[in-house]
Order: sequence, then structure tokens, then C-alpha cells
Amino acid sequence: MRIVLGIGNRLLGDDGVGIHVVQALQSGGLPADVECIDGGTLSFTLAEVLQRAQQLIVVDATELQAPPGTVRVFDDARMDEFVRSGPCSSVHEVSLAELLDMARLLDRLPPRRALVGIQPGETGWSESPSPAVASAIPEACRAVQQLLAPAS
Repeated sequence: MRIVLGIGNRLLGDDGVGIHVVQALQSGGLPADVECIDGGTLSFTLAEVLQRAQQLIVVDATELQAPPGTVRVFDDARMDEFVRSGPCSSVHEVSLAELLDMARLLDRLPPRRALVGIQPGETGWSESPSPAVASAIPEACRAVQQLLAPAS
């Protein structure tokens, strides 16, 4: 099973971009072995989801120290390093680093994993991303599709 996990809060503008990307991917057609999941603001219940993934792609608003709408991909060990070096506090029930650590402790870390990070700009009350972040959704979708493509 390959999993694309969109995380974020859809009520906080750009913070919900991961969910918007997952929704766009679902409407575009994906291979049968790919499951798109709205992970919301993360919870311990997602630990089980991570454990059954052969490939995990997480899409989230991420502080990249870049202009809003910038998209960057961190794969495998680079993803692990990036999520560990991020801020200690999280608005989520559990951080992505903690979920990955749980999977690692259980020897169930997805062998292939990546973070598609999108730099947020506006995270105030809004159900829509800012124009800069909304315009980055197609690029983030392409990044996910490239990660899902068979290795050549």
C-alpha cells in the first residue's frame, strides 16, 4: 500500500494546504494501490496507517524559510532529518517526527517516504489558502505524482 497523507487545519488558511493537495489528487485519478488520507491535524490513530505503508508521502504546510507557495521535497533520510530539526512545538496532537519515531520503534517505518512541504503565508481564520499557496497546489500534486511514478 502506498499512502499520500495530507495534514493541516482547513480552517486556518494556508495550514490546510496538505488537505487541499490530497483532494486535488483524488479528483485526478491515482493508481489503485495509492490511498489518499485526510490526516487533519494528526493524531496517534495515524500510527497504524503509517505502519502499513510501503511508501508514505506526507503533504503539509512547512516552514521552509522561503516565499509563500514554495514547494520542496524531502525524501527518506532527508525527510527524517528535516522533521526532527523542525520546531519542537506543534499545533497537532502529535508531531510527524513522533509518528515516524513510533513506526521506527516498532520496526514498521515505511521503507520509502517523503515530505512535500509548502511554505505557508497566511494562517489566520480562512477555509481557503492564500493566492500564493493556492497557486502552488498543482506543483505539489506534480511532486507527489513524480514520487509515485515507478523508478526507471
